[in-house]
Amino acid sequence: MARRSSLNFLMGAALLLGGTAAAQDWPNKTTTVINPFSAGTTTDAVARVVADGLQKKSTQSFVVESRPGAGGMIGTSIVARGPADGSLFGVSIAGPLVNNTLLYKSMAYDPAKDLVPLTLGVHQPCLMIVSKSLGVSTLPQLVNLLTRNPGKYNYSYVGAGSLGHLVMVMLGNKSGTEIVPVMYPGAVQATTAVMTGEVQMGCLPAQATITQVRAGNVVPVAVSTAQRAQLLPDVPSLSEFYPEIVGSAWMGFVAPAGISPALAQRMSASIGEVLRQPQVVEQLRQQFMEPAAGTPEEFRAFMKDELARWKPVIEQNRITVDK
Repeated sequence: MARRSSLNFLMGAALLLGGTAAAQDWPNKTTTVINPFSAGTTTDAVARVVADGLQKKSTQSFVVESRPGAGGMIGTSIVARGPADGSLFGVSIAGPLVNNTLLYKSMAYDPAKDLVPLTLGVHQPCLMIVSKSLGVSTLPQLVNLLTRNPGKYNYSYVGAGSLGHLVMVMLGNKSGTEIVPVMYPGAVQATTAVMTGEVQMGCLPAQATITQVRAGNVVPVAVSTAQRAQLLPDVPSLSEFYPEIVGSAWMGFVAPAGISPALAQRMSASIGEVLRQPQVVEQLRQQFMEPAAGTPEEFRAFMKDELARWKPVIEQNRITVDK
C-alpha cells in the first residue's frame, strides 16, 4: 500500500512538473487566436491587439482566425474542441460563454466544462439612442413618452439575449412601459433603423452608434455601464435612474479544457501584460473599450455572477431562441 501511494505521488509530481515546464515554455509553436465573429468586428479588433502584443514578445507567430456563425458559438466551439497545449485560444462574449446556456435547450459545447477561462479582456458599453423625430433628449423624457403611449414605439436589437435586448427588456419592466422589439442582423443595421425612424430607439454597442451620434443623426440618452463613458461624459448611465440596470458588452479569453492550471496562468498573465500596456489601453479606450484583465479565477467568478444577474431577466420574460 505504501509503495502504491509513493508511486501515485511520483506520477502526480511528474504531471505537475510537466505542466509547469510546458507553461514556462509557452509559446513554443505558432498559436492561433480564434475570433468567433467576422473580420472587422470588435472581437476581431481585440484579438488582433492581443495577438500583436504577444508576438512582439515572442519568437513564435500568433495568427488571428475568424470563424463566425451562430452568434459566436461556432468559433467558441472550435476553441472548446481545440488542442489543450496552448497552441490555440480564443476571444468570446457573453452569449457563447454565459447567456446562451439559458437561451438554448442544447449547445454543441458546455462553457463550464469544455472551456478554461484565461482572463476577462474588455468592458464595452451599449449606448441607448433615440430617433430625432421623437423630440426627446433625456431618459426621463423618453420614459414619460413611453408611459403615455404603451405599445406604440419600437426598439431595434441584434439578437435574443444580447445585452441591448436584455437592457431594453429591463427598462420596460422597471419603468412599467411597453416597447415592441424589432430584430436586425447587425448593430449597423439596427443603428440605421433608429436614424431613419424605422424604429424609435435601441440600446446598441457604442462603437456601432458613435458615428451617427457625433453626426447628430441620433440622440444618445444613456449608457449601459455603471460608469459614464469617458468619450461621452455628458451622457448619463442608466443606473443613475434605474440602479438595477447595469450591463457591459464584455469580451474575454478562453482556452480548451484540459490545459494545465500552470499553462492557463501563464497565458492569462501574458495576455494581461498586453492589455495593460499604456498604448493598448489608450487604443482600446478610443474604441469605447475599457481593458479589464485579471486572473482565470476572477474571470470564472465574473461569468458566474453574470449568469446570476441575467438568469432572472431571461426566465421571467421567457426569452428564448428555441421555440
